[in-house]
Amino acid sequence: MTKYIFYSLAILCGFTAQAQNNEPYDFKEFKRLPATEVKSQDQTGTCWAFSTTSLIESEVQRMGKGNLNISEMFVVRHIYRDKCANYVRRQGKAQFSEGGLAHDLLNAVKKYGVVPESEYPGRKNPAIPFNHGELAKALKTKCNEIIKAGESGTLAADWMKEIDAILDAEFGTVPVKFTVGGTIFSPTTYREYLGIEPDDYVTITSFTHHPFNESFILEIPDNWSNGASYNLPLNDMMRCLNYAIQQGYTVDWDADVSNKGFSQQNGIAIVPEAEWKNKDAAAQSSAFKFWEPEKQISQTFRQDQFDRQITADDHLMHITGIMNEEHGGIFYMVKNSWGNTSPFQGYVYCSESYLRLNTISITVHKKALPQDVRRLLGLEEGDVFIEHKERSNPPTKNNLDAQKIKSKSSQPYKPVPIDKSKQISPAQKSDN
Repeated sequence: MTKYIFYSLAILCGFTAQAQNNEPYDFKEFKRLPATEVKSQDQTGTCWAFSTTSLIESEVQRMGKGNLNISEMFVVRHIYRDKCANYVRRQGKAQFSEGGLAHDLLNAVKKYGVVPESEYPGRKNPAIPFNHGELAKALKTKCNEIIKAGESGTLAADWMKEIDAILDAEFGTVPVKFTVGGTIFSPTTYREYLGIEPDDYVTITSFTHHPFNESFILEIPDNWSNGASYNLPLNDMMRCLNYAIQQGYTVDWDADVSNKGFSQQNGIAIVPEAEWKNKDAAAQSSAFKFWEPEKQISQTFRQDQFDRQITADDHLMHITGIMNEEHGGIFYMVKNSWGNTSPFQGYVYCSESYLRLNTISITVHKKALPQDVRRLLGLEEGDVFIEHKERSNPPTKNNLDAQKIKSKSSQPYKPVPIDKSKQISPAQKSDN
């Protein structure tokens, strides 16, 4: 089965003939997975909640539980509360912003459950767009007041009530019970009914400043909760992404979109071979309209751009399929949370080069990973089969053929323990 999958993908990527000048992009659908309608996070930094909720909604569809609309704000409210507690207990020496990562939503779903959007829209007036700017300021101000009260010995025992009052005023009180289809649920029993198991999801990344095939705490500002990621070589990370989609699993994507290669307006994201600064006016005006060759992204170049803070964590989206672009090969079908603001109804088609360079991490169900990767990371017992071959991109049939190296492992790999007492507080970068 695995060989067939890689052969199919090789066929998909075999269209690498040089295009003539001024040939428009030509996308053909290769694999599209079920996804709910595109939403808008409006004026908030809650892309992490919208993208990961979208992932869960697709997972619910994959498990045959129907097309549901799950409340993002139910989780966002709980996460703001958790951030406040973390910030106060770390005496103000912690990241505090609207941003977050996929594991934040999954952790909240595990702890607090889920509710339908209809039960908790998270705003008083649905006609008014979300905007958490003033809320974030008010929460941080209150947290700083609480810290000072603690330092002066005047802290009230029930100090979290002040935080809850601010959150309830913004979002409304959270429901304890609600009815769906004639059945009464709590948020946690509804999660169980839907079959959502937050512990079944893992985050994969690829950086050389930590050992491969181990877990580490990714050093990015919005990782306020110190979530761990598994570190794989770049080609293996991309292989996991391709394999997951072909097995019917969508993928949560943490990425850098604050660069000239990402165009929501045109619905395309690329890494042109020609530097943007070297393009003349005509070339700049035709960008995203006509196909052009892209850079070959190596592990070394990717790491260099991350270390120079050129590639940075600033947005999360939801990968729901693969497209074949006639000239260049693989593009990924990415559901954004900025409303229907692209030629593809809110989706952006992102090239393989773009993902190889700009992916911070991906989050996916562990069963969606290739078996050799699951075993290598200790997610499944058994012999380890490593499928990896260094290559450049765009891909072709020949360089997609993987080398198989068999090694024995008497015990599954166990990730290194995570010391959650180590606080990460680099300079804040705003979420899109």
